[in-house]
Amino acid sequence: MELEPLFTIKVTCNYCENEFTTSRVRPSFKRAIKTDTDFCGYYRNENPDYYVVRVCPFCGFASTENSTERLNERQTARFHEEIETRLIKRDYGGKRDWSAALETYKLGLLCAQTINEKERIIASLLHHISWLYRYKEDREQEQRFLQYSLESYIRVYETESNLGNDARLMYLIGELNRRTGNYNDAVKWFSRVINDKKIMDASMIRASREQWAVLREEMLNGGHELPEEMQN
Repeated sequence: MELEPLFTIKVTCNYCENEFTTSRVRPSFKRAIKTDTDFCGYYRNENPDYYVVRVCPFCGFASTENSTERLNERQTARFHEEIETRLIKRDYGGKRDWSAALETYKLGLLCAQTINEKERIIASLLHHISWLYRYKEDREQEQRFLQYSLESYIRVYETESNLGNDARLMYLIGELNRRTGNYNDAVKWFSRVINDKKIMDASMIRASREQWAVLREEMLNGGHELPEEMQN
């Protein structure tokens, strides 16, 4: 008997503490057929990114598995006042299409911003929303959310990063700068990954070199003046 791509897990809501079920994609179905240079994946069957946000059908609180597990009194009060009392509850526990996925991400983002969630969570939600618009080839909205996520990832780097030695985060900031046309900033971030002797992450150093070459080509083709470090 062939396995279904989806299975359900039980989750306890971080806000109201009710238990509910939400769907996930089986690990064996999670292999992407291609992945963009900012880690956006494309899948033959169910897209696992559609199921990242878990939404409680009882109160509407939306979170991810990396979200804060226990809300403090202030967070609880803010969610109740700003969201719970105004929200039309909906069960997202089953199969999700693109529209349902987008709704869950936007609700997740609203909840995260309302309770002042960790910046890394907010940045990731913004980035995933940009991917959803990319799937639909909605370039305007994709660019809008890429820019928001870029600004959020920079805040992560400045406040949460491991002594500024987070190669994947630095690469991502470089790549999102490239994708949003901030070429000179992209050069700086890729340079940091390539040249910082403390960075030992070979895959991110290699990715930064590859995107540095792509960026150089884009700048030459677009008639941009190359910064000094790119001129040799």
